[in-house]
Formats: sequence, C-alpha cells, structure tokens
Amino acid sequence: MTSASLDALAGVQLYFKCENLQRSGSFKMRGASNAVFSLSDEDAARGVVTHSSGNHAAALALAASRRGIRAWIVMPSDSPQIKQRGVAACGAEITVCEPTLAAREAAARDVMKHTGAVMIHPYDDDRIIAGQATAAVELIEQVPDLDYILAPVSGGGLLSGIGLATRHLRPAARVIGCEPAQADDAARSLASGKLEPASKGTTIADGLRATLSQRTLGILQRTADAIALVTEDEIIAIMQLLWERLKIVVEPSGAVAAAPAIFRRLNAEGRKVGIVLSGGNVDPATLRSTMGERNG
Repeated sequence: MTSASLDALAGVQLYFKCENLQRSGSFKMRGASNAVFSLSDEDAARGVVTHSSGNHAAALALAASRRGIRAWIVMPSDSPQIKQRGVAACGAEITVCEPTLAAREAAARDVMKHTGAVMIHPYDDDRIIAGQATAAVELIEQVPDLDYILAPVSGGGLLSGIGLATRHLRPAARVIGCEPAQADDAARSLASGKLEPASKGTTIADGLRATLSQRTLGILQRTADAIALVTEDEIIAIMQLLWERLKIVVEPSGAVAAAPAIFRRLNAEGRKVGIVLSGGNVDPATLRSTMGERNG
C-alpha cells in the first residue's frame, strides 16, 4: 500500500508491506508454513509444539491445521485474548504459563516430553527465518529500487530473513530494525556484540518482548545496518495514522517499523522506503483504550 499524504509527512516514498492482512493476521504465517510443510511425514505425525505470545502461536496452529496434524501451544498468561482465541479456533491445545521466557521454555519442554511433538521455535530456526525472508523477496520484486527496508525486531527471525534476502537481492538497500525503546535488547546486543538480557520496562508492543538468539544475532551482525528505537507515544501515534490514512488496523508491534520513517529519523529525504507492517492482531479493547488515550 502507498499513501501520498504519508509520503508528504515523511518526506520519502513509502511502500507498506501489509503483513497484517496475512492469514492468521501476521507475517508469522510465512515461517510457520515453511516449517510445518518441511517436516517429513514421520515427524509431522508427531505433531508440533511451540511457545509464543500470540502471532507465531496462531500461525503455527493454522499451518498445522492445514497439514492435518496436532499442535500444542504454550502461551504466557498475559497474551492478548484475541490471540488466544485465534489459536484455540484452529484446534490447537493451549498451555498457559507465567509471562517469562524461562517459564515458556520450561512448559514447552514439558509438553515435548509428554507428547513427542516436534519443536518449532518462534525464531531460532532456519526454516522459520527462510519463510520470513519471503516478505522481503516479494517487496523487492514489487519495488526493486528500494533504498531502505524497515521491519520490527524482537527475537530477530523476521529481521534476519529480511536482512538475508535484501543482501542477496538488493545489497544497496539499508536494513533497519525497529524496536520499542522500553524493549531495546536488540539494539544493546548489536552494540555490545553479545546477547543482552530483556529490558525491565514494559511496552504496548507485546509481540516485541522476546530477545535475540545466538543464531539471529549472528545474522543481524552481518545484515542489519542499524536499530531504531521508538517511544510508546510514537507507537500509538503511528497506529492512529495508519488507521486514518491507510484505513487498516495494525497492532502496536507492527506499527513500530513505520515510526522512524514517518517521524523523519532516517535522513532519507526523497528516497524509497519499504516498511513491513508485521501484524494486525490487536484486541479491540486495547485499540479503543490506546486511541482514546491519544485523543483524550
């Protein structure tokens, strides 16, 4: 999608890759489908398991349903209800755990032990990263002379895939990861050269609270040009702008990537900027409250 009014506001030509319109509501459908349909028949018969705050959970549940296999999903207790409902609607079995990475990983290991299911990690998996890369492949096919590609970063699966695809197909383009300032572990990890722990702050972008893995950190060190940090107020403002100008609903995690361009922090006047709007699974109650705060 494009918008002349947003181009004027940003001072660049914006090209929005609308992953919020994907089946299951996010880019995660790409990686989950690639992983599930890459399984041998023997492994597929065991079913799949993962831990996720929502979008990977919904995508894996749907991909498993399409292949006709079982899925067990571990979700933190603070996952948005709309995401939990989406997972359940695909027939997956949900296990709720405490909202920490350690609790998620422990619960997933327990499910694997009792079911024999195959683990499909949300981002620390080459099959997942390759699937996510197709978003950049499509974007570059449609706009081959892009100067920048912006995407959110959490565990790094999406940005890793985009970085790998971009370096191969459009090496001149700059790859910018975007994350909340209150969940800035990716920025800190790339700055220090080692995995940094999760931030202690909270963010409205619930899908961006994971931390990089050694795999994704290594890829981003080779392929990402920078990490841009976005404030909570900016996330809400961008959600509203996208709603008003593009007439689409984008969840906070998905809106993060638009902020650096629209708020003119790229120093890219006149350039072509691709923005991956990664998802649209926002709870209506959350949407009303955030927009109400913005307008209040």
